[in-house]
Amino acid sequence: MKDLFKAINDATRREILEMLKAKDLTAGEIADAFSISKPSISHHLDLLKRADLVYREKKGQYVVYSLNTTILDDLLQWILTLKNNKNEI
Repeated sequence: MKDLFKAINDATRREILEMLKAKDLTAGEIADAFSISKPSISHHLDLLKRADLVYREKKGQYVVYSLNTTILDDLLQWILTLKNNKNEI
């Protein structure tokens, strides 16, 4: 879970997740939306992948990224458990 919190703690990575919420994108399409270097975007994408927030699929010469909502469901369930436990005390 540490990787998950680290991944969502950055505004650029949160913006990438918002972009992927709309549709799957190639690494190049994601990089084009930012005014930072492509290696920096690759680093952000790698952190999102390590946190299981995105899927990465090679399609020919492109790498396509898509949002993994399962991990977000797990996080939300965990947060709700914390809230519910507090209400029971």
